[in-house]
Amino acid sequence: MAPRTRQSQRRRQVLSRERIVEAAIELLDAAGEGALTVRTLTERLSTGSGAIYHHVGTRQELLESAIDTVVSAALDAVPTPARDREGAPEDEIRAVALGLFDAATRHPWLAAQLAAQITRNPWGPVTLQVFERIGRPMRALGVPEHDWFAASSTLVHYILGATTQNTQHADAAPVGDRAEFLDATARAWQDLDPGDYPFVRAVAGQMREHDDRRQFRTGIDTVLKGITATHRPRRRQART
Repeated sequence: MAPRTRQSQRRRQVLSRERIVEAAIELLDAAGEGALTVRTLTERLSTGSGAIYHHVGTRQELLESAIDTVVSAALDAVPTPARDREGAPEDEIRAVALGLFDAATRHPWLAAQLAAQITRNPWGPVTLQVFERIGRPMRALGVPEHDWFAASSTLVHYILGATTQNTQHADAAPVGDRAEFLDATARAWQDLDPGDYPFVRAVAGQMREHDDRRQFRTGIDTVLKGITATHRPRRRQART
């Protein structure tokens, strides 16, 4: 009786939607988007393809569920600062941006898939979550309502572009050898003709020593400063 009970528990676990999506994320983390197939997933879960289609639908729907699960977890972990504190809207946007950056670092497949999802499915839950969390502080930043979409889109586009580029850089460097890869790149830059590439040669050392996460935050801060500077007169008027 006990073996049958354990078998029934295992079957219920395999056939749950949550377990299927969890297994899909594990596959994506291990080998990338190309590794996620219904056949591979059924082998991993010791089930049939019918169970996959029944619980999550097609492969594309499964991929979208994996993206939604990872992004939702990242955004749910971001604390919302007190709105009456000076600098709170900027802090909230930084926290959301860094939460997405860290999620893309943990899941290297996520950045490109997130960008594609926002473009392909602007009415989907992932797009709505990202835009809501980035766009909600716009009023507190002093941005007039007719500029909310433009300002929030600028931030979202930077986040997507920077995280995707960072993931591609990680793929280009040999595994576990990022420092060596950057050092070789810096040496190549420093060997360039100073007449043709004075700027590139000057920043070669900075490129070698840069930290991806710190650089990402600098970019977010730069965009935020541009947004607040553009709308500063309206913001001061609203406080008087």
